[in-house]
Amino acid sequence: MGQLLFVVSREAIKRYQDFKRAFSDQESVEIILDRRVGQRRRAGAGPSEPGSDRRRADRRARPDVDSDLSSLGYSVVRLAKPARLLSSSNTHR
Repeated sequence: MGQLLFVVSREAIKRYQDFKRAFSDQESVEIILDRRVGQRRRAGAGPSEPGSDRRRADRRARPDVDSDLSSLGYSVVRLAKPARLLSSSNTHR
């Protein structure tokens, strides 16, 4: 079974605390605050300009997550692998 990741809006600190408390005994659930601040690359920059983006699409784009965060204050993402393994897998290489 996959793991559930709750991404909570930074404006919903009370909800974040409630989720942390409610799911504290569930190893397959992780609660995090949304860390995104905004677009990281400049729009309209040419390919040779510093800070330009050569990618065709934003890899971070998750319209469903963005919509849930703005309307509900949180979003739930089902992960194939536990997030703790994903976040720690590159630390000791």
